[in-house]
Amino acid sequence: METTSEDNQEQSQEKKGCFECCIKCLGGVPYASLVATILCFSGVALFCGCGHVALTGTVTIVENHFSKTFSDHTVLTNVVQLMQYVIYGIASFFFLYGIILLAEGFYTTSAVKEHRNEFKTTACGRCISGMFVFLTYILGVAWLGVFGFSAVPVFLFYNMWSTCAALRSPVANLTSEDSICIDVRQYGVIPWTATPGKACGATLGDFCDTSEFYLSYHLYIVACAGAGATVIALIHFLMILSANWAYLKDASHMHAYQDIKTKEEQELQDIESRSKECLNSYS
Repeated sequence: METTSEDNQEQSQEKKGCFECCIKCLGGVPYASLVATILCFSGVALFCGCGHVALTGTVTIVENHFSKTFSDHTVLTNVVQLMQYVIYGIASFFFLYGIILLAEGFYTTSAVKEHRNEFKTTACGRCISGMFVFLTYILGVAWLGVFGFSAVPVFLFYNMWSTCAALRSPVANLTSEDSICIDVRQYGVIPWTATPGKACGATLGDFCDTSEFYLSYHLYIVACAGAGATVIALIHFLMILSANWAYLKDASHMHAYQDIKTKEEQELQDIESRSKECLNSYS
């Protein structure tokens, strides 16, 4: 019976030790940085994936309905290809940058929670944290521009969708269908010399019924939402990095204070020990 009770106590201590270890590990996870990273990855993935497919659909729409000559939409095709290459670069860069910021979150979390370990901050670490704050601020401002730019095709396709809705409305039966048109030349997508450049009446009805139009329209909306989510993620990252940088700065001051205090206490102990030795020698 005694052996059994001792074994149970050892097992309970092992379980308790594993539980405390798990709690300690979970306490060192930067949950704010983790949430911001997931939001950033999701936003960039939506923007890049949906934007890439929507741009391809836009070229297909122009080729099939608004521009029968390749030279009329050559510029549009080149611009779309360039933007798709930019999308590849954005996806790759933010995949690496999000991982780096998450790693920096783990670094600052372990550095700030001094009661968990003896990790000490360095001037280089604080400098890197400050650099990430500045870089994230620049990227946040840039993504605000990307968010605004991604709203432009949503606005253009919304105007087209409104025209298609007007064509199907009962009011359209009272007027000539040929008077309801969509002219993409006025948006600067193709030059004014492009033929036919616009779709009216029955041709417009065929265009409105195509799957490319509705798919591209909804993909542009999702891409714009992804850009907005990325902006929110970068703002979240900026708040986290600023707070972590301030915590690192306070932690470095606390380390300096503790070092000075330790040195003073050691000097006092040395003085006391010397004074005791002198008294003992005199006695």
